[in-house]
Amino acid sequence: MSNSEKKHPLVEVWKTYPGERKEIENISTIPPIERILGEMFAIGEFYYYVLNLTNSTISHHHENILKLHGLTEYPQHLKEIIDLTHPDDIDFVIQAEQKVVEKILELGKEHQLHLKSSYCFRLKTAAGNYELFHHQAILTLEDENQNLIQSINIHTNINHITKENPHTVLISGIGMRNDFTQIKIENLPASKKPIEINLTKRETEILSYIAKGYSGSEISKMLILSEHTVRTHRKNILAKTKSRNSKELLKKAFEWGLI
Repeated sequence: MSNSEKKHPLVEVWKTYPGERKEIENISTIPPIERILGEMFAIGEFYYYVLNLTNSTISHHHENILKLHGLTEYPQHLKEIIDLTHPDDIDFVIQAEQKVVEKILELGKEHQLHLKSSYCFRLKTAAGNYELFHHQAILTLEDENQNLIQSINIHTNINHITKENPHTVLISGIGMRNDFTQIKIENLPASKKPIEINLTKRETEILSYIAKGYSGSEISKMLILSEHTVRTHRKNILAKTKSRNSKELLKKAFEWGLI
């Protein structure tokens, strides 16, 4: 099947991104995957792949994609991933991607390579059932006109942490940027809308490090804070989220769209 025949609903969303973008069959520039993984949460089994945004082909897969989805061959096109998505979650994914495009344009295309988007949806697993995955995407390459041409996506199975989808999109900064924008997807049942928790920027930053599995002493060194200060922030985060421990905190953080 040619790429032109493998249409998927996100193509129409990406077309709303301004600028003329030429199709590139094979992009020779490979993103720094190891560095990028350091910006992502992998609390559970995960995989990644590189997405060519000009024709929706995917490559450089992590081998776990075969095991987690019971595949015998590596998927070559994004439509093959979308076909694994729970039918009831497709509309949310479309809306989520539209919000990502809108927010990037609002912040400015000059910052797009320093932003990460994330949200959750259900994917079919090797067992034949649908489980909740946490999707994260970092844009890794643009052309001379700042048109996006490549990203790396990572999917982490978080079904063991929570089965509740917060229906929230998170846009956060990486590297030199410290953006944190939580976007509620509208026209969802009220019971599915995320709870608002007023964490400070520092608390949000520390929560992200907790989610990455760093200890208090490691966080203090990375943020150049005393261990006492980190413990105080962690205590405040637990209090604000009414969590008894880190395990309960992570469960709520995913369910409320905080990470």
